[in-house]
Amino acid sequence: MDFEREIARRRTFGIISHPDAGKTTLTEKLLLFGGAIQEAGAVKSNKIKKSATSDFMEIERQRGISVATSVLAFIYKDKKINILDTPGHKDFAEDTFRTLTAVDSVIVVIDVAKGVEEQTEKLVEVCRMRNIPMIVFINKLDREGKDAFDLLDEVEQKLGLSVTPLSFPIGMGYDFKGIYNIYEKNINLFSGNSKKNIEETIAFDNIDSPELEKIIGTKAAENLRDNLELVNGVYPEFDKEAYLKGELQPVFFGSALNNFGVRELLDCFVDIAPSPRPKMAEERLVKANEKEFSGFVFKIHANMDPKHRDRLAFVKVVSGTFERNIPYLHVRQDKKLKFSSPNAFFAEKKEIVDVSYPGDIVGLHDTGNFKIGDTLTSGEKLHYKGIPSFSPEHFRYINNADPMKAKQLYKGIDQLMDEGVAQLFTLELNGRKVIGTVGALQYEVIQYRLEHEYGAKCTYENFPVYKACWVEPENKNNEEFEEFKRVKQKFLATDKRGQLVFLADSPFSLQMTQQKYPTVKLHYTSEFE
Repeated sequence: MDFEREIARRRTFGIISHPDAGKTTLTEKLLLFGGAIQEAGAVKSNKIKKSATSDFMEIERQRGISVATSVLAFIYKDKKINILDTPGHKDFAEDTFRTLTAVDSVIVVIDVAKGVEEQTEKLVEVCRMRNIPMIVFINKLDREGKDAFDLLDEVEQKLGLSVTPLSFPIGMGYDFKGIYNIYEKNINLFSGNSKKNIEETIAFDNIDSPELEKIIGTKAAENLRDNLELVNGVYPEFDKEAYLKGELQPVFFGSALNNFGVRELLDCFVDIAPSPRPKMAEERLVKANEKEFSGFVFKIHANMDPKHRDRLAFVKVVSGTFERNIPYLHVRQDKKLKFSSPNAFFAEKKEIVDVSYPGDIVGLHDTGNFKIGDTLTSGEKLHYKGIPSFSPEHFRYINNADPMKAKQLYKGIDQLMDEGVAQLFTLELNGRKVIGTVGALQYEVIQYRLEHEYGAKCTYENFPVYKACWVEPENKNNEEFEEFKRVKQKFLATDKRGQLVFLADSPFSLQMTQQKYPTVKLHYTSEFE
């Protein structure tokens, strides 16, 4: 098959939103259109009948939230679509930030009643920094919510986007009648019971036609015509180039739970979304259509299959083709590795693939060679950048609750930290282990997984730390650095890579330390130039 054509048919995107805006439900419905599943499940806490396909960890089923990014692929209209469904919960934001390094475009889901929420703002900011093309999907239209124009204003103001609606609701909540598809000029009527099947649409070339009244009623028809006139007057026309540059964001309305407005979104998406984009390495810009293979690890997941203690490293293919049983260079370790069973995903179902193209996500079985951010290539020494560790917000001592299981505990902690669930710091003074996380919920996830996947029990103890700062001395041998190490001894630790970290107990002590030791630089992320 033609290499260039394979690249052109790939669409790799992430779905981001605040928790509960309906991200996982939307993912399920997209899979339904791709014919990948017969019946979609909705994520409802504690009352899950058929669990959502993309939430495959036990703890996600119990809580009704997604805690790990899952990778799903399907074919639709001859396009190969790779979805990265990210956790919305802010305690897992770091996983989401990493995932955004592996996508070519993004769909932002917004709840019609709640509008733009804080988690959405943070994630959109990251996308804007990288100029990732975004499509906005306003969800849950079958419920009472804000006025469509108010929502569009809110998206423009709070997220700093410039939008243009490509579909528009006819009524909302109780009066919700359907959606007018501006992009294709047709109407999709809402029957309210279309959870499983796929609705037919009625094509309308001319919305001034009297047929419209017959279908949706006089009042709704008048409102729709007024609204569309306003849309044409106020918003710019859709321009694909501007969208691809990240300067214009199309907006769709719908209800993912009732499978409404999702087809419009998907049809337009496969039409306009970018195929795999070039990616910046430290050495140069790498284009997708280069013959030589390169890719990077953006996520590591231990125990995809509880029966086998396996770790899977998720690799995004940036250029060339990745083939099984061919040795590739692991740049950080400077050694060749080959993989006999690279996986492609469908949620928890995996299949072995022979060839993967740019834009695809490949799962490689890992015995501990990979860390997040590692690069694999056909031989060239490239380093893809942009996956730092952030300073955690919460810190606790971790203690072993079962002395007989010390080995399992350390192995478990080790693997979970490689996954990037949290960060491990070892105190210089006494070697005690401290776990730092972005959110408190992660402690429960770690405790649960240690017990259920490694058979090890742990307890936590509070450890009052305000911030972890990575230490960079201007000169390692000068007296000031030596004094800093001596005076601050009980606040120093090393991270997993052996970098020195200063654990400040308050904003005040952080400020005083910076004043007292000006040649010792302190950083909030682990990557500094």
